[in-house]
Amino acid sequence: MGLKEKRFTKEFQEEQFPALKQKIEAAVGFDIAIDVQWDTLFEDRFLHLYGDSYPKIYFQPLIEAFTAITSDEMGKEAIQESLQKIVIVNRDDHHNPTHAYTFTDGVLEVNHSPILNADKVSERTEVLTDLLESKL
Repeated sequence: MGLKEKRFTKEFQEEQFPALKQKIEAAVGFDIAIDVQWDTLFEDRFLHLYGDSYPKIYFQPLIEAFTAITSDEMGKEAIQESLQKIVIVNRDDHHNPTHAYTFTDGVLEVNHSPILNADKVSERTEVLTDLLESKL
């Protein structure tokens, strides 16, 4: 990760990430560990788009899926009993949500390309909600 990426990461961590993390925690109902592997989330030519795409790709689907699942007591209990950690990474350049999410041993992994199909938030939310509901 070069200086441009480090600057962007620091700015995002300070200006956007705290509010996004707070919304995730409000949706799940507890403090949750979120491990963002920042150094994997970059492609130099797209740096100018990340401020808009990171929330849409990585955080809004989480917020919306958790909000849907925890809309009743059964969902709240299931999340609180099962979810231990969220890992956000771009290991395999997935841009199709059906391959981007896994939930194993309490760890929800979001392994998604940081830029492709950013505006397809509802599609990612639906896939994530379906995955979580099948595993809880």
